[in-house]
Amino acid sequence: MPSLHCSTSLPSLPKRIVIMGAGGFVGSHCTQLLSAHHPVLPLTRQEVDLLSSSASEKLGSLLNDGDTLLITSALAPCKSGAMLIDNLKMIQSVAQAISDKKLAHLLYISSDAVYKDSSSRITETSCAQPDSFHGVMHLAREVMLRNSFSGPFAIIRPTLIYGAEDPHNGYGPNSFIRLALQNKSISLFGKGEELRDHIAVEEVAEIVRRTILLRGEGVVNAVSGNEISFYQIAELVQKLTSSAGAILETPRKGPMPHNGYRVFDPQGRREAFPDFECRSIESGLQSMIEKIKRLSLTPSNSRK
Repeated sequence: MPSLHCSTSLPSLPKRIVIMGAGGFVGSHCTQLLSAHHPVLPLTRQEVDLLSSSASEKLGSLLNDGDTLLITSALAPCKSGAMLIDNLKMIQSVAQAISDKKLAHLLYISSDAVYKDSSSRITETSCAQPDSFHGVMHLAREVMLRNSFSGPFAIIRPTLIYGAEDPHNGYGPNSFIRLALQNKSISLFGKGEELRDHIAVEEVAEIVRRTILLRGEGVVNAVSGNEISFYQIAELVQKLTSSAGAILETPRKGPMPHNGYRVFDPQGRREAFPDFECRSIESGLQSMIEKIKRLSLTPSNSRK
């Protein structure tokens, strides 16, 4: 698909936004942001279990012509063939439910995992050739939806997302901050030298909001465009938390992911939304630290 193109330069109010996966990490932030100003129908696993035999019928009964549908539901990270099959079953239920609906707009939250490793900055037109179950899952879902819906369709591909409510406590900002706040040591894979991009979950939600209001079609990478090593993140976290813990290097048990380089050119996002810019990683980490302290959040695991 081509890079994101916005069909209007002026915000267009959606009739109603239906959010699949509204209880998840990204979905809950999108729900909170969008419901403040727009009619939203949040759907979690409790309302529609996409793995149930009646999922397509149930979802179809809840959708109206003219709805904007945002799909954030997934079993993630996808780490096995069984999880891959379940994730495809979920999106097949969605595809069946929308087959006889005239949706105004369809949006899918995918992942940067769909892209082939590259020694240069990745863009929306870079080769989509995943080598992981997670990447294959998202790319297959993109294709399934694209072949099931002929209306305006937008795909948002976030890079590594950080935020206070992250349910997976993933390696990087999410786990480093929680360790530092307990004055525990941060253990790096190797020397933590690989360069990656990170984006705050609130910024992903804002990109979703803008894509909806401007009726975006195509692909946009939800990325900051600023690369940083995991060692540098650990240093920043220690400084911001005044942690007494150490930064430890540990031997790698396998090859360095993405050959140690996975960074992005944010030009596609900037062209689509020229008045929006991501915060610095230091500012984002500080905001996350303050939120964790305020809410006393701890990691949990569940499917929404």
